[in-house]
Amino acid sequence: MTKEEWYEQLFDRLEHSKFRSGFHLKKKDIDYINEKGLDTIREHARDFIAKREAPAVIPNDGKQTPMRGHPVFIAQHATATCCRECIRKWHKMRPGRELSPVQQEYLVDVIMTWIQKEMEAYKNVHKK
Repeated sequence: MTKEEWYEQLFDRLEHSKFRSGFHLKKKDIDYINEKGLDTIREHARDFIAKREAPAVIPNDGKQTPMRGHPVFIAQHATATCCRECIRKWHKMRPGRELSPVQQEYLVDVIMTWIQKEMEAYKNVHKK
């Protein structure tokens, strides 16, 4: 299966999840992303994944990702990259072992793909 095929299946499943499909970026999130730039947002995502998801043992697993406060947090809930249990269920990565750099970069890429889709959708809805 190619990356494109996997992403197509993953995002289709996420869109059909009542919980996951309920997350969307708001104007303030879009403004923040535009102010900081996508490269900076990607760095934030890398940092959040490395610190909050990558360790083998996470004492507060399931509660480490806030539901608001940063566009990446919203994206993590929308893409099931918010805790190790969701990562296991949706992305097939076993908990209890540290995530490799390749796994971490994959999760960041999923987050950024969702953010870019949201930005495009927002732009299409708010055309002048």
